[in-house]
Amino acid sequence: MTAPHGKAASPFKQPKAVWAVAFACVISFMGIGLVDPILPALAENLHATPSQVSLLFSSYLIVTAVAMLFVGWFSSRFGAKRTLVIGLGVIVVFAALAGTSGSINGIVGFRAGWGLGNALFIATSLAVIVASASGGFGGAIILYETALGLGIAVGPLLGGELGGISWRGPFFGVAALMAVALVATALFVPSLPRPERRTSPLDPLKALRHRGLLTMGVMALLYNWGFFTMLGYAPYPMELSAHELGLVFTGWGLLVAAFSVFFAPRLQSRFGTAPVLYANLIGLGVVMAVIGAGVDSPTTVIVAVIVSGVFIGINNTLTTQAVMLVSPVERSVASSAYGFVRFIGGGLAPYVAGKLADATDLSVPFYVGAATFVLAVPVLASGHGLLRRAEAGEGRGETVEPSFSAVGDPAPAGSAPVVVAVAAHGSAAVTVDAAARLARDGDSPLVVVHVQQTAVVEEQASEIETDEQARAAVLAHLDRLGAQGVNATGQVLNSVGDHAAAGRALARHAADAGARLVAVGRSPRGPVAQFADGSFTAALAQNAACTVLLVDPETEPQHLTSDSVARLRDSTV
Repeated sequence: MTAPHGKAASPFKQPKAVWAVAFACVISFMGIGLVDPILPALAENLHATPSQVSLLFSSYLIVTAVAMLFVGWFSSRFGAKRTLVIGLGVIVVFAALAGTSGSINGIVGFRAGWGLGNALFIATSLAVIVASASGGFGGAIILYETALGLGIAVGPLLGGELGGISWRGPFFGVAALMAVALVATALFVPSLPRPERRTSPLDPLKALRHRGLLTMGVMALLYNWGFFTMLGYAPYPMELSAHELGLVFTGWGLLVAAFSVFFAPRLQSRFGTAPVLYANLIGLGVVMAVIGAGVDSPTTVIVAVIVSGVFIGINNTLTTQAVMLVSPVERSVASSAYGFVRFIGGGLAPYVAGKLADATDLSVPFYVGAATFVLAVPVLASGHGLLRRAEAGEGRGETVEPSFSAVGDPAPAGSAPVVVAVAAHGSAAVTVDAAARLARDGDSPLVVVHVQQTAVVEEQASEIETDEQARAAVLAHLDRLGAQGVNATGQVLNSVGDHAAAGRALARHAADAGARLVAVGRSPRGPVAQFADGSFTAALAQNAACTVLLVDPETEPQHLTSDSVARLRDSTV
């Protein structure tokens, strides 16, 4: 996966289209946190019980869940840009209507419409940012992660400030900011190609017949049950003003964003997806039980809620990654099926929690939420083997055949191959030619490999390129080598996660192939991008069982070992 050579590119130098969608993402990610600080004020001003107010979450999430079945069908027929614009427009209208409502039932109804717009937006936003980005998808992912962090962290703060003026403030604030995003998206985002295959609303439901996807979906349903129980009811025992609640949930949001983007991939790399999720779900169960036991102590609830941000951030990223790993269907269909199941859990939880609180006391919903977190552990364990095999299989992929055979002599049978990694964008010819010389001098077969990545950011996943684009990245080099009389074979590998996950997938493939050397090229991804999205080269060198050669046209090739990786962390691929 070699990228263009040269000076490190800033991930923030992007077209106006990317910035327009990123701004909309910030406002979208604000959505839930923006409302949390005003829940007690809504109950007081509209003379509603906490269980009635909790229906704000239920209507929003249940409509989002059902809409997830249709967004793929809608987007494949009307295009990603039109889907985005319609989704933003729906959010603007219903957020404004919620602000004008004078009853809790009216707000609950308008939040349902808001959920429809949210489903249309979240299903396409990451894909549009990636498709519109310049200089590779790495910068787009960094920008999306930044939008996520800002939205989750700033949402409660803004909600608290506006809520301190009036409970209507956050609704009108969202409507105004989303209107700006709507205009910018309509003006700057170009029309994007529609998918070649149109999906059906039944495809996500059919996909749930696959055991792995259904298992991860049920686990996510149980997780979201506990998560939205906490969001819907934790503000009440804190006994804080809207402004103070905003500060509490801002601290929570900062931890969610940090552990989702930076720490979850690193924990997954070291311990594996399933072990981290087991520990994480148990940790969430303990936190919820602490809230239940300390429901009469505002300080206990405040600290527990903030600490829960650590576990929620990790869980959001790794659960999505687990779904993408085990799903045997298209990524978009898997996302829709997974979104449908998990949002159903989030939508039902506040309603049931309200009934439990009305019939017993406020501690009971938190104990039930703790139980759902713990119950998710055996559900995940039932699919442990599927997940483990899926992770182990990331180093395997699809063979790409050259358009014609070279006239040169093939390498001796049984020789250890030289593997060279190439990217879909940029000039990798220098790296490929260097690997070809090494293969020729050592009488080794040459294998040209491209890692096709599925990016996972918090609860969103998007394929970075189509299967055709991935194959074309390999085929272009195979045909060029063939024209020069060089025999080579090609492979496209699949990887889910950040750049480091792609590096580990290549290392596994090289080990399976018995490679004697892996050649990679220097990328312009600088330290900022590397810190946020992982280092392909570092992960490859740390996990490879053979020599790793870093090729740079401006310097002598460098053989990388685990000891030298730390000095080359800005040489990512």
